[in-house]
Amino acid sequence: MDAGDVVRSAKWMASLRAVGSAQGLRTVRSAWRRHRVDAVGLPRQGTERARVPGPAEGAEPGPGGGVVRFARSSLRVRVTVGGAVFLGWDGAGPEPSYALAGAAPEADERAVLEPDTDGGWRVVAERALVVVSRHGMVEVRTPGGALLRRDLPPRWWEPAARSGGRGGRWVQRSQVPADARFFGLGGRSAGPRLRDGWYRLWNTDPGGAFEPGDDPLYITMPVLLTVADAGTHLVFHDTTWDGRVALWEGEEGAGSGHDRPGRCEVRMDGGPLRSWVLVGSPARVLHGWAGLTGGAAVPPAWALGYQHARWGFGSEREVRRVVAGYRERGLPLSAVHLDIDHFRGHRSFTVDRRRFPDLPGLAADLRGQGVRLVSIVDPAVKEEPGMAVYDGGVEADAFVRDVRGRVVRGEVWPGPCVFPDFTDPEVRRWWGGLYAERLVQGFSGVWHDMNEPVSFAAFGDPTLPRSARHSLEGRGGDHREAHNVYGLTMARAGYEGLRELRPDERPFLFSRSGWAGMQRYGGTWSGDVATGWPGLRASLALVLGLGLCGVPYSGPDVGGFTGFPSPELFLRWFQLGAYLPLFRTHAAITAGRREPWEFGPEVLEHAGAALRERTRLLPYFVTLAHLAQRTGAPYVRPVWWRSPEDRALRDCEDAFLLGDALLVAPVLEAGADRRAVRLPRGLWYDTATGRAHEGPGQVLLDAPLSRVPVLARAGAVVPVAGADGAVELEVWPPAPGRTGGGVLVPDAGDGWKRPDAVRFVTRWRDGVVAVEREGAAEVGFRVRLRG
Repeated sequence: MDAGDVVRSAKWMASLRAVGSAQGLRTVRSAWRRHRVDAVGLPRQGTERARVPGPAEGAEPGPGGGVVRFARSSLRVRVTVGGAVFLGWDGAGPEPSYALAGAAPEADERAVLEPDTDGGWRVVAERALVVVSRHGMVEVRTPGGALLRRDLPPRWWEPAARSGGRGGRWVQRSQVPADARFFGLGGRSAGPRLRDGWYRLWNTDPGGAFEPGDDPLYITMPVLLTVADAGTHLVFHDTTWDGRVALWEGEEGAGSGHDRPGRCEVRMDGGPLRSWVLVGSPARVLHGWAGLTGGAAVPPAWALGYQHARWGFGSEREVRRVVAGYRERGLPLSAVHLDIDHFRGHRSFTVDRRRFPDLPGLAADLRGQGVRLVSIVDPAVKEEPGMAVYDGGVEADAFVRDVRGRVVRGEVWPGPCVFPDFTDPEVRRWWGGLYAERLVQGFSGVWHDMNEPVSFAAFGDPTLPRSARHSLEGRGGDHREAHNVYGLTMARAGYEGLRELRPDERPFLFSRSGWAGMQRYGGTWSGDVATGWPGLRASLALVLGLGLCGVPYSGPDVGGFTGFPSPELFLRWFQLGAYLPLFRTHAAITAGRREPWEFGPEVLEHAGAALRERTRLLPYFVTLAHLAQRTGAPYVRPVWWRSPEDRALRDCEDAFLLGDALLVAPVLEAGADRRAVRLPRGLWYDTATGRAHEGPGQVLLDAPLSRVPVLARAGAVVPVAGADGAVELEVWPPAPGRTGGGVLVPDAGDGWKRPDAVRFVTRWRDGVVAVEREGAAEVGFRVRLRG
């Protein structure tokens, strides 16, 4: 048990005091039971032997590259038609993989393996040059030869006599340019730029609220985006095992030529040593990543509006009171989320009839007011014979077992629980069918919680025994390999179940835990972020970091999950949330209220303005959702997105781009009524004053309590909702001598119709701003000139 386990265990015990001493005692027993199961079920740590590739002995050309053979290993290099580079050691191929969206892409027949100098080999492709030395060092370069990444020869430690698992642990050390900056690795609370240090790859509930620096959190991914002067590249180590990534930024030698490169070290406890590398601009890299792992699910349009949640509504009467509060104050509201307190005894797929006597009636009444109901679903099933979900799972043989064939038991909110094995396709089908009950109750969407998975523990790691057995799509394996994809496979089960149950509607699903490729099934949220200014800053870091890992739809618990935010903190968090994909207030049962009117008339006025602006921007958010699916570009992007060569922008972490058109600069510290904003190159308009500012550079802008600074790119065309609800085009004039433009993807409803993108161009013509629609004689929408 490491120091992090000690801290998490202390947090869990503190949070369980509210539940009662009986459950606290059961968490002690559960932790000891897990320890005993692993003592029997895990292979013993015996003598290990280290291995390196050794000298090259030859090569065999193949599609997209070939295989280079070394004395003690082999390396497969394959460049795909989309430009992605696959590197697989020791016979590892790209499949099977939980990350890939189907079969691996076809090889690029134009990429050829050929001899290089000093006994090495190289593969020349359109977007990348791969050089393999005779000792197993691999360099990925731009087509022009600039170094992006240098992987040193890997090292394995294999058991002298294999006794379980899939191979031994391994380490891969790499070098990047001295000026490089690191991003990604899933949801990290510090960042989005990743500083020097170790980052664990093990999905973890931190136990209570987290702040910047708490690591790991709910979603970890071996996906690292590196931005340098030479170019941008993404590397993905495709193994689901526990691991750690160490990062050290480099140092430049101030013109002396003695630069110290940046370094990365990946240590994995098992799994294949295989990786994908994508090279190009940030937009091209994320497009290629989406091509590999799948386009992001497009949420229904209502899920891009404002949503209100609380653990502890307590009753139907309270839900109606809160919704009426929004309506009476003229505040837009798209959805209300019900937490575990609406279940009977915290059991998923049940309803507490005493508190919610007519849930379908409530859902129908709210929907008539334009408000949807969204339900929490936890994976743990209470071990209770006679309960339909438990009995159905027993009949389907759906629950995870240990090495002796006994069902694994843990402790979660309902009490003693068992856990479905979502890595089994049959179990996913069974579980997906259970969502019919949620639809009958009137719910329009689902949020998955506690799916790291969590089993309360008085000490050690709060999850299933590492020796627990999983199907892993029929291959068989244990929890060391299945843990990180548990949330991903649960999301797949829910998404596919909802799609089958309601084939004419796009499912709305978001999940606290997941892995590479989770965007195929929905999005995520911050989890239990601590209330405070550091938690506000962490909220932005998480959304930006996840977007760069291919998960574009996310957002925080506005106001923080715990505690009692001050009126100023709540308002600043609310203003940030209004520009993030998932805009949701949420809080713990022991925390303060999160309705805007609870913070006084001034906050109510300014929060109302933020809500109305979000509603006005809904056509833009719908457009960004469709573009994220088609191009991989996240809604929320770092300010360096289109200018990765700008080093000052690479270090900017307190602002973001919303699509291509808007730059949002939230207020992240107390008492601020002005703030510095670093601009990318080009002309930018302050949307509040209309004043233009030329970038690159830094400007000081007013940030009164009533708003946060938002700037529009010159030439941008932003689709917005007019006063009558119809889509109109907000146009910001291009700089003289330049052109601009924008895209609109119309809302085609909540079904599967794929609407065509409508593209616009702006330019100066004879002293006026002209707006043209590509491929049409008329624009077809009202145009409003700003600035």
